[in-house]
Amino acid sequence: MDERRLREVALTSDEYRVIVEQLKRAPNEVELGMLGVLWSEHCSYKSSKALLRRLPSTGPGVVQGPGENAGAVEIGQGWAAVFKIESHNHPSAIEPYQGAATGVGGIIRDVIAMGARPIALLDSLRFGPLPESSRHFDGVVAGIGGYGNCIGIPTVAGEVYFEDCYANNPLVNAMCVGLVRTDELMRARAEGKGNSLMLVGADTGRDGIHGASFASLELDENSAERRPAVQVGNPFLEKCLLEACMDLAHTDAVVAIQDLGAAGLTSAVAECAGRTAGAGARIDVALVPRRERGMTPYDVMLSESQERMLVVVRRGREREVESIFQAWDLTSAMIGEVTDDGQLTVLDAGDEVARLPVTLLTDGAPLRRLVGFAPEPSYGLAVEDLPPLVDAGATLLKLLNSPNLASRRGIFRRYDHMVGDATVIPPGGDAAMLRVKGTRLGLAVTTDCNARYCHLDPHLGAQLAVAEAARNIIATGARPLAVTDCLNFANPDRPEVYWELEEAVQGLAYACRSLELPVVSGNVSLYNDSNGASAIWPTPVVGMVGVIEDYGRRLSAGLRTEGDFVLLIGSSHNDLGGSEYVKVEHGQVAGRPPALDLTRERAAHRVVLAAAQSGYLHSAHDCAEGGMLVALAECCLLGGMGVRCPGLRPEPPLRLDAAFFGESPSRFIVTVPSRAMPEVQSLARRHNVELSLLGLAGGEHLEFEGQLKVSLRDLREAWEVMVT
Repeated sequence: MDERRLREVALTSDEYRVIVEQLKRAPNEVELGMLGVLWSEHCSYKSSKALLRRLPSTGPGVVQGPGENAGAVEIGQGWAAVFKIESHNHPSAIEPYQGAATGVGGIIRDVIAMGARPIALLDSLRFGPLPESSRHFDGVVAGIGGYGNCIGIPTVAGEVYFEDCYANNPLVNAMCVGLVRTDELMRARAEGKGNSLMLVGADTGRDGIHGASFASLELDENSAERRPAVQVGNPFLEKCLLEACMDLAHTDAVVAIQDLGAAGLTSAVAECAGRTAGAGARIDVALVPRRERGMTPYDVMLSESQERMLVVVRRGREREVESIFQAWDLTSAMIGEVTDDGQLTVLDAGDEVARLPVTLLTDGAPLRRLVGFAPEPSYGLAVEDLPPLVDAGATLLKLLNSPNLASRRGIFRRYDHMVGDATVIPPGGDAAMLRVKGTRLGLAVTTDCNARYCHLDPHLGAQLAVAEAARNIIATGARPLAVTDCLNFANPDRPEVYWELEEAVQGLAYACRSLELPVVSGNVSLYNDSNGASAIWPTPVVGMVGVIEDYGRRLSAGLRTEGDFVLLIGSSHNDLGGSEYVKVEHGQVAGRPPALDLTRERAAHRVVLAAAQSGYLHSAHDCAEGGMLVALAECCLLGGMGVRCPGLRPEPPLRLDAAFFGESPSRFIVTVPSRAMPEVQSLARRHNVELSLLGLAGGEHLEFEGQLKVSLRDLREAWEVMVT
């Protein structure tokens, strides 16, 4: 087999030999294309599947773990939250607007396929420095807003970071959260011989062919030629598709719904059949509605045209289901049926053009046994050799002005975060929150990852990502429930990259087990490299959901009441390694990330949750990038109120710069009315958590007596410089 042809479908010579051995014949062109897309890294996870088994995925509230379109957890009162995060990195590098827009559309359909109504979108984005990366940045932000705003699902939270390593490899991770009654959750399983396979939604075109294969290769100088592998989205059509699928909940005529995403019809049919032992399918591509002339069976099977779903309909109920899609002016077509022969048979006007075992398609890709080696240790940081802090106020303004810490208001104001009338904590704080209509339940959602930490220590960095996501949920007064992850890495064929992946997965697993957070869904995105040289930092993004029994007791990050005590919960250490302070003030990305004691982390969580549930707190904010002083400035800016503090005199060995700007984890800034101080102090003592009085809320300045005094106006001018 020609090597160039194999590379086109992302198969190796060894994999081709396995295919021939299993089939006892050479595959034809259509079969080769089908196997290529489903055996691609993007679909088969052949380099990461063994590692992913280490992640905890079960727990008392888990309704659906990995293996379906999305995961689901119980949130109470008969409701389940359905959620997943996925990447659309390679398409966004080539075509930023459509790459981001169709990433949003795809993750929405994953949630719809579970029978859930999508209620929120989140994102996690990485770009190179601005203005050089403005094309990627502007296009992606516009694509996310354009699709989410048009379909009527609020984009409520996310994160954006800028680092040199993402200049040619932007990361675009999209997360969707939906709600469904637990007894109405659907699974995408092709069950029942003779049941019909219905293709609904958009007509099929040539866009997106080889999209999954494209996402399984490094970017190079020829990547622009793969522009046709980037799909084109239509959010208005997807809105109709969403509502039609919601109407299906009122009938028992449907067995399963499956999104057509990566690998298109090939993946949808094979995965649906593959989830039921012995099931197969027979489809006729001549019955597939098309929007282009001259399409071959190969084109139809590999097309990744957007806004399409596969519906498994009970035999004899087809007309009933068709009428629902007709009511929404959507195309629907019966293209085949479920069989019990374990084969995926593809016909073209009755002539057989492909016949492959379902298990070969879905589980046949040989797992890759890669070996990882730790790279040479990165340049160390001697904290004791750093010059002393000279002007804390000037340094604070410089940090607030840095691209990684500046206000994101210029971005999220382009997203409609209030559509649906459920958002009760909007973007801009620690996590967003949405109310579950008809109840008092509040659902908190966030995405988190500090890739700089992961670059310096992937095992510890991944743990810190889980811990920070949990703190962000807790800062709203909600209890963390479960995780979805998106593992963004470079080329795993390089031993140092595979080592990063292995270490990060181990770190995620350890932190999730320690905090009792199951990983119920996720995605792996590898080969985020350019021309074999420019590789991204390991970026294991953590998406998390949590619940509060009464959203009326939710907390925000901004200072609320003049005269409140402003407290720091948790202890501070000389944690300057990998900090924004060391990068901005000293020009270094170096050192070991902050040490994480998960026992201490859990204790801090318990204190804040107990205090919030008892009504003792007026606000809460996680201390993260930039340290305590940046977090305190954010509290002032978000609440429009200053704070007056006595001078900070840290006890040795704690340095003044670390006390102000160190990024020690397991810390919160909270505000407490004077009447509740004894109870909060008692809670902290009971859980053995350090509690420090920073100052009193009020005034127009952030002031530490004798050390800094900065007006809210100057803070805001520095903070709100984000280029949009």
